[in-house]
Amino acid sequence: MGFATAISGLNAASANLQVIGNNIANTNTIGFKESRAEFVDIYNNTASTSPGSGVRVSEVAQQFNQGNIEATQNSLDLAISGNGFFAMTDKTDATIPTTFSRNGAFQLDADGFMTDDTGRFLLGGLPLGDEVSDGFSTGAPEVLRIDVSQGAQSATSKIDLKINLDSRGTQYDAATTFPGFTQTTPSVPTSPYDIPPDPNEYNNSTSSTIFDSLGNTHRLSIYYRDITDTSLNPIVNQWESYAYIDGKALTYTGPNTPAELSNDSIGSILPLQFNGQGVLEPELTGTTTTTVPGNTDPKFVFKNIDVNPLVVGADALSFTLDPTGSTHSASAFGVSDLQQDGFASGNLTGIDIDKKGIVLARFSNGSSSPLGQVILGRFTNNQGLAKIGDTSWQETNSSGSVVLGVGGGINFGDIQSSALENSNTDIATQLVKLIVAQQTYQANSKTISTENEIIQNILNI
Repeated sequence: MGFATAISGLNAASANLQVIGNNIANTNTIGFKESRAEFVDIYNNTASTSPGSGVRVSEVAQQFNQGNIEATQNSLDLAISGNGFFAMTDKTDATIPTTFSRNGAFQLDADGFMTDDTGRFLLGGLPLGDEVSDGFSTGAPEVLRIDVSQGAQSATSKIDLKINLDSRGTQYDAATTFPGFTQTTPSVPTSPYDIPPDPNEYNNSTSSTIFDSLGNTHRLSIYYRDITDTSLNPIVNQWESYAYIDGKALTYTGPNTPAELSNDSIGSILPLQFNGQGVLEPELTGTTTTTVPGNTDPKFVFKNIDVNPLVVGADALSFTLDPTGSTHSASAFGVSDLQQDGFASGNLTGIDIDKKGIVLARFSNGSSSPLGQVILGRFTNNQGLAKIGDTSWQETNSSGSVVLGVGGGINFGDIQSSALENSNTDIATQLVKLIVAQQTYQANSKTISTENEIIQNILNI
């Protein structure tokens, strides 16, 4: 009977309308993937004259093509550009993902965990050290947590100094003592940085703020004197320098001897020597008492500088002063690089997440700290995933086992922060499909009414 065939068509058209309606309803759902109804014909027998028995829905298949990525103002909003899903779990102590999502509208709960709007937790790899280069434990996922506590201070351990010393300046007699500071009682100055040396006794100077173990600031000043002896043949371009911390001379007698802050000493000479092209000569710079034995680099290593007389409770400072790249030429004195790696304590000012999913906390002291790396999951057959609502899926036998990885990894897309992936539903296309589905439904209805008219005509004969 044609009624059964038409009814199957009505059912199929109705299912198609529901699928299209669901797509349209989720046009603005973050991370939504549209579906399409797929149909197969029905035959009750294989005879070549069989007219067929109608149609049925074989599958409602989701389409995992990329949705448009829209920028937001929230750094915790994440979008995946390419393959992969966010790995989610329902418990804070879980290490295995239970659901997967493309909805990256994350937020922090009361305990600092990254969650979606349903309360599920985002999995990631925790940092293996204090630096990004130390890596993350992505092979052992844990729930990502944002530590909003104060950024810890760090004492200065390295100072990079790159300067040009003017070869046209005044030459001083190497035998003349550099008087340095004139220190009066009390021996510890009540106000640092307020006792400068006589500018007629040096060519140039540099100054940098450094930090102790408590995050207190100290001023490191270095004064440079050109002691090149022009009577020599060939001329050897030699400079000497003197280091001071908070206006107190730094005496240094060897790499294995504790340095001291002296009340009135000129401190140890830090020698700098340049070749005829004005290039710093490592093998002749910072020799004898100012380098680690066997080290030919032009670095001055200071150890155990006791700052307690200036700041009670701070550990002794230990740092390396590296002038590599400094030059000696007929141009004005200049500082091209003067950096140190210490900082005071600071408050959290923001969260940055890069395309690999590395989460960094930024602090008001200019430092940053890695908090973790977002973990993604991918499958051999995305269409085999089970749809569980809330823009989420679960693994099935048809999808294949999940493969975990990170943004930018093999067959994984990049992660974009301050952005969300919109629904991949094209509203114009869906409206056209809606019209076609409606016509199909009406045509099947017409089949039923036509079949009914034929039967009525036969019965009225």
